[in-house]
Amino acid sequence: MKIIIAGAGEVGFYLSKMLSQEDHDITVIDTNPDVLGLVEATTDVITIEGSATSIKTLRDAGVARADMLIAVTQREEINILTASIGKQLGATTTIARVENSEFLEEKCAVSFGALGIDSMIYPSELAMNEIAWLIKRATARNAFEFEGGKLTLLELTVTENAPVVNKSISEIARTYSHLKFRIVAVVRNQQTIIPSGDNSLRRHDLIFIITDTTAIDEIITLTGHEKIHIKNVMILGGSKLGFKTAQRLGTDYSVKLIEINRDKCNQLANQLTKTMVLHGDGRNIDLLMEEGIENMDAFIAVTGDTETNILSCLSAKKMGVKKTIALVENMGYLFLTQTLGIDTVINQKLIAASHIFSFIRKGEIVMLMNVSDADAEVVEYVVKPHTRITQSAVKDLVGFPKGAIIGGVIRGEESYITVGDSVIKPDDRVVVFSKPEAIYEVEKFFH
Repeated sequence: MKIIIAGAGEVGFYLSKMLSQEDHDITVIDTNPDVLGLVEATTDVITIEGSATSIKTLRDAGVARADMLIAVTQREEINILTASIGKQLGATTTIARVENSEFLEEKCAVSFGALGIDSMIYPSELAMNEIAWLIKRATARNAFEFEGGKLTLLELTVTENAPVVNKSISEIARTYSHLKFRIVAVVRNQQTIIPSGDNSLRRHDLIFIITDTTAIDEIITLTGHEKIHIKNVMILGGSKLGFKTAQRLGTDYSVKLIEINRDKCNQLANQLTKTMVLHGDGRNIDLLMEEGIENMDAFIAVTGDTETNILSCLSAKKMGVKKTIALVENMGYLFLTQTLGIDTVINQKLIAASHIFSFIRKGEIVMLMNVSDADAEVVEYVVKPHTRITQSAVKDLVGFPKGAIIGGVIRGEESYITVGDSVIKPDDRVVVFSKPEAIYEVEKFFH
């Protein structure tokens, strides 16, 4: 595919880095020569210095031949204008990153499709949905649901007293054969391992398990955890994400939101009728104690400062909060937070990039998500007739990469955990866990 990325910030950089590992013709546009230099030094892409709203710049980038134009600069007005101009200059598909939720509302009076924009990505909305899901599955460090829960990918830490410690994958499978599950990845010392039956689990391993609803509670017990029930939630930060999260959770939970800016605090109090909005500095331990932090089941830190989010979550954890979620926008901190004791970290840029990937992949993809705690992606494919994935049993798929594993299959209303003898059929929905470098080879089996 011929892909043009407008904006070499963290979203654009991540997209260019991941896509450059595949067979795509990629051009990145940005006005900042320094960030373009970083892109050139770390990826195999073409860079052009200039404004993405310039007709000449877009033509120089080959927009008339572009299969996709992705506008992900820091300014939504530039993204909208870039996508609109690019469409008129010949781009087949255009995607714009926006920060105004009004643009995505059904009642919006503006037809952005008529302006030439095929899809809009709103990172705060995507991140809010992920937080709401994490609160629903609070025991897991992270969780991904497929087809309304027919299959679930759980991310759990193996505790010191877990029954599965020091046991091999094959031994665990035999011992708990009555459960529908498969361990698809292990993260140990910041290294992602696609395990075989001989691999053993160790304490503090981060593991990823495909399972169905009936087995979730017992899987949680096997890893040494107790199921967490959420009732009281505290949110730190009245950002767009904090506001939308409080708005979403307020209907099902008792929510308190702390905001340091008094004017913003007053504004939020008027808008969030089901949330108790408090003015104060959430870094102040005394304030957290006064507001009953010890009675909170979940603490969500989504201020604009990564360090504040990390430190406040650590404080909340020490004060007995069961589930902590930190917004970490500094990409360099993502793996570091695994060892600090924060339950879950989210990154809006990675979430947005993963969503954009679903428009790009060649296979028949329903869902694609980057897993922030592992160097991996989880993909849900719809299987087409006569594709390689249907030609033999899973164990006999010649050339299927070792850096990937088929976790489960959804067939109609039923779900199955894949084993070596499993046979994939047309119209199946297949969940694959893969390291980034293996995705390109995986896709050859699905198209």
